[in-house]
Amino acid sequence: MDAENDFYVYVYIDPRNFEEFYYGKGRGNRKFAHLFDTSDSKKVKRIKEIKDCNLEPIIKVIAAQLTEAEALLIETTLIWKLGNSLSNINEGLFLDKFRPHNSMHQELFGFDFMNGIYHVNVGESIHRCWEDCRKYGFLSGGHDKKFIDGMKLLKKGDIALAYISLNGSKGGYVGIGKVLDHAVIAADFKINGKFLNQLDLIQSGVMEDSNNPLLAEYPVPIDWIKTFEVENGKWEKNKKLFAHRSNVASMQNQQETIQFVIQSFGIDPYHYLKKEESVIS
Repeated sequence: MDAENDFYVYVYIDPRNFEEFYYGKGRGNRKFAHLFDTSDSKKVKRIKEIKDCNLEPIIKVIAAQLTEAEALLIETTLIWKLGNSLSNINEGLFLDKFRPHNSMHQELFGFDFMNGIYHVNVGESIHRCWEDCRKYGFLSGGHDKKFIDGMKLLKKGDIALAYISLNGSKGGYVGIGKVLDHAVIAADFKINGKFLNQLDLIQSGVMEDSNNPLLAEYPVPIDWIKTFEVENGKWEKNKKLFAHRSNVASMQNQQETIQFVIQSFGIDPYHYLKKEESVIS
């Protein structure tokens, strides 16, 4: 290669959001020099933020075998193109539909997974009890349209975080399991080939109105990964943990509670989500 044509133009990319944040021109190992810069520049601060996330900036050569004059022209053009980062006050009506900022380095359900993590309130009553759910591998809800609709939200591959409403010192999160199939009316639900009324249930009320689509229970089969008895439910009063009155709710924006569950169960529910091709190209 001609010594006059050994310049290149490079870019630094933030792996958290794939934003291009620095363009430069150089030769040899120049593209790596910024990693050791100790100045107080905006570029150095950005690199430090990336490293604080246990990541490294993505460094790519985007034009090579250039003269210095060509490299300078390309570098100047790209710097002009990059411009200043925008900071809009109003982020838009549909913000909740978009991937959170600075999360390209994370696997997020709803974006990188076809399935999600759901809070499921066991709702112990005359129609169901946690010990039956735990022993036979299911969760259920019904006798009200909103509870039936909640169970129908769950689909094969979702992760259920079973929750029991606090009663004195009892309650909290009691189970992590993987949904094996969609909800069906109680009269048609089977576990290992047996209908619910063929099982030795503690709470047989699960079969009440079992053929009535408006009032029946709608169970879903669950492969439990880890469970606890009600007395050992996981909860911490001093934390702002998620506990919803509806029977099924997405944990999409409940990262503090998910981190609490990870610490309490010693299990990361994200590891059990089936990875699918991202819906974002």
